[in-house]
Amino acid sequence: MTTTASTRRQFLTLLGLSAVAVGCGTTAAGVSGKGQTRTLRYQGWAGQVTLPELAEDLGYLEDVKLEWVGNTISGPQDIQSAATGQTDFGGAFNGAVVKLAANKSPIKAVISYYGSDKHAYNGYYVLEDSPIRSARDLTGKKVGMNTLGAHAEAMLDIYLQRGGLSEEEIDKVEPLVVPPVNTEQSLRQKQIDVAVLGGILRDKALAAGGIRPLFTDFELLGAFSAGSYVMTDRFLKQNPDTARTFVTAVGRAIEWSRSTPHAEVIARMTDIVKKRGRNEDTAPLKYWRSFGVAETAGRITGKELQLWIDWLAERGDIRKGQVTLGDLFTNEFNRAGGGGTAPASPSSSASKSGS
Repeated sequence: MTTTASTRRQFLTLLGLSAVAVGCGTTAAGVSGKGQTRTLRYQGWAGQVTLPELAEDLGYLEDVKLEWVGNTISGPQDIQSAATGQTDFGGAFNGAVVKLAANKSPIKAVISYYGSDKHAYNGYYVLEDSPIRSARDLTGKKVGMNTLGAHAEAMLDIYLQRGGLSEEEIDKVEPLVVPPVNTEQSLRQKQIDVAVLGGILRDKALAAGGIRPLFTDFELLGAFSAGSYVMTDRFLKQNPDTARTFVTAVGRAIEWSRSTPHAEVIARMTDIVKKRGRNEDTAPLKYWRSFGVAETAGRITGKELQLWIDWLAERGDIRKGQVTLGDLFTNEFNRAGGGGTAPASPSSSASKSGS
């Protein structure tokens, strides 16, 4: 297990590197003259199906193709890759999006892609017999999460602040990077005291028993969209039609996942993972419940970003007025309406039977 520690004073500062590199970002692959690229480079998540991958399989991307360039376990890293032109879009926790924009990276949030609700949430879990029962009990303890400076660390900070801990006390709680697939095992082997688990990995761990929640982000903030896909201003200017196809397709995929029977969504995702041939375990997919996006078709209201603008300014991570909400996001490219139906595919019946 590889782990690294960070103090709260370093929260999100890694994103500042993007501002230096973005000036030399490459033009999106496939653009020639007035032509618009119809190929979008992206990073995936091992063992999971992202909304763009689902949209492509459903036929919503039309003639736009996805080009997988590898996997990530970090939202901040993913949007840095988009900002510097290594990929054409990336997704991260909205606080990381705000911080990236504050560091003068010319990016825009174009659609929400994940969030928290009663089905999709991040829980902070301890062993059943752990003495940890409150925020104050976390002093001196290790909290394992997928990346630092993103959603999991922000929620931890909010929980500690609401628990009455001082800044000095909060700095004694140690967040550690643990790959998501190893987080449950690290908790059970007592290498960490608290494990941040979400989605299928959370439900798989709960099914095994022996752990209990300390708190969840849904308990802290209620239902909310937590992360957005971003594209650079240059990409949007050069490829408006491609961006529109992409964003609308993701919005339609969100609504398809809401309106389609749960078992059918899981079967479709399982089939996607099997077809891409990356030697991934499909068993955890049966625990998928929801993408957790709060608004219809992933449209951004602004409040899900303003929350983190205010919070980061209060902490001193950004200056008040450093980020303007109106420049941070756009719904211009989202033409998705409510609901969605998927075109039939030759693999549909096979995937249903194999779920």
